Amino acid sequence: MTAIEDASDLSAGIKRHWVCSLRQIAKWLDRPVKVTPARWTAIRLPVGQLHHARLGVTAKTVANHKSNVAAALRWFGKEHNVPSRGVALSAEWAVLRDGIADRGRRARLYGLMRYCSGRMLTPASVDDAVVADYLRYRAETSSLASNSMACRSIARAWNASADENPAWPVQRLTEPRLKAKEGPAWDQFPDGLRRDIEVHLAGLGKVRKVNGKRFAPCSPKTIKTSRAELVAAARMAVRIGTPIESLTSLAALLDPDVVEPVINAYWEKNGKKPKVYTIDLGWKLLSLARQVGLDEAAIERLEDIRAALEEHRHGGLTGKNLTPIRQVLTEGIWSEVVSLPNGLMRQARADQAHAPVKAAVTAQLAVAIGILSFAPVRLSNLVSVDLDKNLVKPAGPASPF
Repeated sequence: MTAIEDASDLSAGIKRHWVCSLRQIAKWLDRPVKVTPARWTAIRLPVGQLHHARLGVTAKTVANHKSNVAAALRWFGKEHNVPSRGVALSAEWAVLRDGIADRGRRARLYGLMRYCSGRMLTPASVDDAVVADYLRYRAETSSLASNSMACRSIARAWNASADENPAWPVQRLTEPRLKAKEGPAWDQFPDGLRRDIEVHLAGLGKVRKVNGKRFAPCSPKTIKTSRAELVAAARMAVRIGTPIESLTSLAALLDPDVVEPVINAYWEKNGKKPKVYTIDLGWKLLSLARQVGLDEAAIERLEDIRAALEEHRHGGLTGKNLTPIRQVLTEGIWSEVVSLPNGLMRQARADQAHAPVKAAVTAQLAVAIGILSFAPVRLSNLVSVDLDKNLVKPAGPASPF
């Protein structure tokens, strides 16, 4: 701010607007001005998340302050002639980009191309080290993924382009290996175990009776999850020392002498305390053992394992779920949530004439928020609502929905 006020190449109006916007953005970010980084790349993400509705101002006001702050920090950092959307591609990189027919592959490589253009790196100089530097830069300056999956995606897109485009550099990038599955392949397990598991899974897809209670068929997703859990438990058992030839049946896999080391291995893998997956695995294996018909002594040991795991189950909501709950329960916020659908619907009606698609989406959001305010259902259930099935007037046209 001192540099702006002392600058001789800036008009009085620009100085006033820039300093005002710097103070206002820092206030909205809830940070003291003195500890807010004076680099646009350092604050661009949190500034981009500022929403006019929560700030109590118009969208235009927020946009003006963002624009002023970006201009002020770029002036301060002497970033002249820098495109607003990042560094422009060099001529060499632009030719390669235009030669990519697949839009998805072009999008996966475009960020790397802009990074190399800004660093004045030629396509022929790109190697694994350059990609690693780019991913570190991306992690620091954006919210895009920078893990091994992102590296694998970039490498595959690069290598595919090298295979089909003669003008592409000949060097190839190394694709990070996928995480190896723990334990032997499933087809290496005894036929008896695989057969018993398939019979069990087939039964889950039908109406079944367990301990005198009738259960509806499980969904394909539940059956797929059950298969993955049993296969993972078998692999873990072999990995920690159980002879694979001894797992001749599902009953053998559910033996307490096999289950207890498997649970302990999962526990050690999780760290200081078991995860929900490990805790749930205890009662799932116990339930399955009862269906298989293990003897009472084995059932009692599995029950002890399950009870010991249940003592570590976390009570109440997780931290992830508590965060939005705390936000909504803050004084005055819930009243804004309840009144939001009416404001959105007014905006949708105003946009209907000149922007019908935008108006429809806005109205859709208004209806969704309105429904969730009174009936907090899962989003998957909300989007599957059928007006003729779920929104009806039972007592006739004059009755309420």
